[in-house]
Amino acid sequence: MVDTADMGAWGIGVFENDGAGDFLAQLRHTAAADRGALVRETLAEAADEEDYVDRDVAQAAVAAAAVVAAAHAGTALDDPTGAVPATDLPPTDPTLVSLALRALDRVEAEDSEWRELWEEADSFDDAAATLDELRATLSP
Repeated sequence: MVDTADMGAWGIGVFENDGAGDFLAQLRHTAAADRGALVRETLAEAADEEDYVDRDVAQAAVAAAAVVAAAHAGTALDDPTGAVPATDLPPTDPTLVSLALRALDRVEAEDSEWRELWEEADSFDDAAATLDELRATLSP
């Protein structure tokens, strides 16, 4: 895991960063019936960003995409904190899956702090592979 003053805690794994941790805490404290809306809003914030994507927005979107991927695949969320039981994942639909894929594309785009930081750390290919794994789970 990379831990620098500029980046905070940030590792290759989906949940190995501050933004994902914040998202999981928010998800854990959200009523199960409202979790789908939180996931959708988090993904839309990244997917619909027309300017520069901030790293916190990007990290939260990647975590939200992982939630969608787990629910879509019918598997447990690979969350090391165990914050959200698999039975509490929000249901998915084709529009949510599409939104998750768009968010991942936006996170990886040229005008994204997530991308810039991984490129500066010479670890972009490894980080991008994590997004590719999520895309593979989300793809039909």
